Amino acid sequence: MLMMHEANTRGRDFFVGDIHGQYRLLGEALRRVAFSRTDDRLFSVGDLVDRGADSLDCLLLVFQPWFHAVRGNHEELARNALQEGEGSNAWALWMINGGGWVVESGASEARRVLEAALRRLPHAREVTIDGERVGMVHAEPPADWSRIEEADPEALVWGRSRIQRGDETPVAGIDAVVVGHTIVERPLTLGNVHYIDTGAFCTGRLTLVDARELLT
Repeated sequence: MLMMHEANTRGRDFFVGDIHGQYRLLGEALRRVAFSRTDDRLFSVGDLVDRGADSLDCLLLVFQPWFHAVRGNHEELARNALQEGEGSNAWALWMINGGGWVVESGASEARRVLEAALRRLPHAREVTIDGERVGMVHAEPPADWSRIEEADPEALVWGRSRIQRGDETPVAGIDAVVVGHTIVERPLTLGNVHYIDTGAFCTGRLTLVDARELLT
């Protein structure tokens, strides 16, 4: 459920919004900040796949030592569809929600990579940055981060109640939380929760933020 990351003593940490198969946009964003694959780390809020042609390439990023993502609802949609197969309701739902990339990649290859990737995609991560603790889930954190390992996985990958209410109550037990899932025109902060999905697949804007800037 939760993976912990100690402070990066060699380089910088960045958070990136929902990538959704936009491999080129990610590469451009990393080049703009002179990202070092040996010293820096990239933390992804999930939804690596769907709605973009390069979804398989984006999914393969989870095997890179500098890339750390959480599980998004589109990884769940893909898993369910590939388990149940073509012709199933899960497959139809996946196609409606951007799973068409599998036609070119091939279902067997997508299934193989996804099964391996899911073992590296926890529901939550926690990172120490300049002595502060930053949590990350795809959609919605629990009210108290100390209960993250007891949280409802469906809420972590699908929830939107906090942002729909405009709830500015800080999540207890953590300094900040970074999430994606809900598209915002520009990065938005409610309490200590930072929303960074700016809809790369439809707007062309992929948000990449330096962790230290986020905390200030």
